[in-house]
Amino acid sequence: MRYEEVQSAVFLTRPNRFIAHVLLQGQEVVCHVKNTGRCRELLRPGGQVWLEKGRGAKRKTAWDLIAVQKGERLVNMDAQAPNRAFGEWARNLEPGIVSVRPEVFFEDSRLDFLLETERGKHYVEVKGVTLESGGHVYFPDAPTERGVRHLHTLIRAVEQGYRATVFFVVQMGDVLDFAPNDETHPAFGQALRQAAKAGVQVRAFCCRVTPEEMEIDREIPVIL
Repeated sequence: MRYEEVQSAVFLTRPNRFIAHVLLQGQEVVCHVKNTGRCRELLRPGGQVWLEKGRGAKRKTAWDLIAVQKGERLVNMDAQAPNRAFGEWARNLEPGIVSVRPEVFFEDSRLDFLLETERGKHYVEVKGVTLESGGHVYFPDAPTERGVRHLHTLIRAVEQGYRATVFFVVQMGDVLDFAPNDETHPAFGQALRQAAKAGVQVRAFCCRVTPEEMEIDREIPVIL
């Protein structure tokens, strides 16, 4: 997964979820933030960020904020990047994958991927992870009722004889393990444990991240 026309900038402020003010080549500019999460531990005044030149004539901003330097770690914070990276990597999830279909419906819910395999249908929901502390990573960084609903959908898929996975894409490298963020959203942690007991696979992979690229790298332990 690769970006084009990437520039380094200095973060100034984030007036709302959708935009940020940055210093780019000595000028203050407004950019679109491609992540509506809180990201408070990432976006700090004076921090180094990376921007991608936007495309499309109807855009209100010329740049998208896609990554941030957090200590020694480069963190991709583009909310669309996990699905793009998984879509490229998906055939590595298991042998015998015949097709990879994005954005499919199961009952009344839309899930990120359906893998058609020699063993039958395999539903996958992808979640991006940007919250890190001491080398440990957590999801979510804000309450997500939508995430809880997705887990219950995956449970129903398993109950009907399909396979299902919730796949956490950790948008950084060099981390130790993944766990649900029970402090921020206890209901999500409860639903994740319920899903695991019901037979939903819970997997987490960290990524190789540069300002221009993000690629799924290796699996890390999941602590439930």
